[in-house]
Amino acid sequence: MTVSRSPEAKVAGATRERILNAAETLFVEQGFDATSLRQITASAGANLASVNYHFGSKEALVREVFDRRLRVINAERLAELDEAESEAGDRPLAPEKLIEAFLLPVLRMSKDRTRGGHAFIRLLGRAYTEPTETVRKLLAEEYVEVLERFKRALLRALPELPEKELVWRVHFALGAMSYAIAGADSVQLIASYEVRDTDNVDSILQRIVPFIVAGLSAPVSASTPRSERRAA
Repeated sequence: MTVSRSPEAKVAGATRERILNAAETLFVEQGFDATSLRQITASAGANLASVNYHFGSKEALVREVFDRRLRVINAERLAELDEAESEAGDRPLAPEKLIEAFLLPVLRMSKDRTRGGHAFIRLLGRAYTEPTETVRKLLAEEYVEVLERFKRALLRALPELPEKELVWRVHFALGAMSYAIAGADSVQLIASYEVRDTDNVDSILQRIVPFIVAGLSAPVSASTPRSERRAA
């Protein structure tokens, strides 16, 4: 049974969405601390009281800006991982499968300009480089389940890799992914010719997955303390 919303509820929902969209855009352009609630409401065509009504505070608004997108991305990541593990049965997943499962949902969103995904990925990049205390805490909460699931799967896929070494390599891999998701601008900085397929998800996957897997599965350095090594 479909329950129709009242006109008042539809108006309130539309106002809330405008505030979120305006906040997302302004946070990308100006940063979190430099953006005021007054600027957000002016851009959204709303009043300050509407922010308090829908969110309660600027901190809660920031949280919702991230939460509405990250919920989708991380749910898709876990769904991709569940499907891959179901197909593999008792066998460890190939590292390639794990990287694809983690990266594909965010790549899809980064190329989705119709639903605001492209702007959000730019915001996510800013959050990594200029994190406020609120954003740092929020990202840690949002990623804890996903990163723990993928870390366990990677430890099974790469049994010779010490856990501490894996954490470092995942850190580097996340940096490479973020750079790739940033889009064409960063590629053009180092390319001697025009790169035309930076918006092609399959093209990006075909290039970045082998690159990251090679880094994750590289031999452990002889300088790694023996106490940190794991038996295969």
